[in-house]
Amino acid sequence: MDGLQNFQAKEVRVFAHDSLTVAPSATRIEGTNERGCCIYVGGDGDLKVRMESGRDTIFKNVVAGTFLPILVTHVLPGTTAPNIVALW
Repeated sequence: MDGLQNFQAKEVRVFAHDSLTVAPSATRIEGTNERGCCIYVGGDGDLKVRMESGRDTIFKNVVAGTFLPILVTHVLPGTTAPNIVALW
């Protein structure tokens, strides 16, 4: 029988354990080869991303301080929102 620590280690995590400030780029976000990351947007603007599925999406008029529970691999050129943080 598994103890409490083993049980918790097997559960899906719902909180971030790492972060990285990212700028718009055609380059894949570090650490997203296996799975995408969530995004925090620190300033108002549009956010253009490549979803984990490979589809490009634009989130228009994102408000400063928004956490987007989406899984992305890229923050793409065309993004006008500043202060973007990737979260895993």
